[in-house]
Amino acid sequence: MKISIITTTYNSASTVEDTFRSLLRQRYQDIEYIVVDGCSTDGTIDIIKRYEPQFEGKMKWISEKDEGIYDAMNKGFAMATGDVIGILNSDDFYTADDILNKVADTMSKDDSLDAVYGDIHYVHPDDLQKSIRYYSSKPFRRIWMRFGFMPAHPAFYCKRAIYEKYGAFDLEFPVSADFENLLRLIFVHKIKTKYIEADFVTMRTGGMSSSGLRSLKAGLRDRSKALKKNNVYSNKLFLFSLYIYKYVKMQLHKWQN
Repeated sequence: MKISIITTTYNSASTVEDTFRSLLRQRYQDIEYIVVDGCSTDGTIDIIKRYEPQFEGKMKWISEKDEGIYDAMNKGFAMATGDVIGILNSDDFYTADDILNKVADTMSKDDSLDAVYGDIHYVHPDDLQKSIRYYSSKPFRRIWMRFGFMPAHPAFYCKRAIYEKYGAFDLEFPVSADFENLLRLIFVHKIKTKYIEADFVTMRTGGMSSSGLRSLKAGLRDRSKALKKNNVYSNKLFLFSLYIYKYVKMQLHKWQN
């Protein structure tokens, strides 16, 4: 089973080496690595070129202008030839060296599975060892998507055939195209998924989906629009409960740590 991993970069020189190294440490070898760069000017391209030989022919990359991160991801999907596709963001890295083994083993044992997903955790950019928030996908149920919930997207691995059948990211949703995509796949088309109890990815805070009140409002707006577009009933109270849940979980995590 070949797994295609997609990383999008734009002026990611300060973090992308951690991303590359974590993939090189993965014990699972049947991979294809696709890097889609948005014409970086900070040395990111030099880093890509320096690491390319270490992937021994398994890396392919492009650098060209795009319409944002989801457009770049769509380019990566179009380039992918693997049986399964996952995304590793350029300021994130794998939490352990057996993550892709877990994905491949789980999907190989059940041909009827369309996708698997796991957990992630967030760290401060200045202290990568201290967890700020743990995002567990274990409680997720399909019906929760009416409330704006979804499995952790950086820990979501799906068959390429599913994306070819139902589509990848809708660029109408600049902040929450990941939610709209999972809503379409999981809620509307009811693909078969399975949770893997593992911490897949370590994420630095400060990304597009975790950058303050403005991002929160944009996320709510995008989620509401996505639900309407896919004819899934929800309301503002349902969606606001997502952020209450996130806040409570974050405070509990701080207390426990």
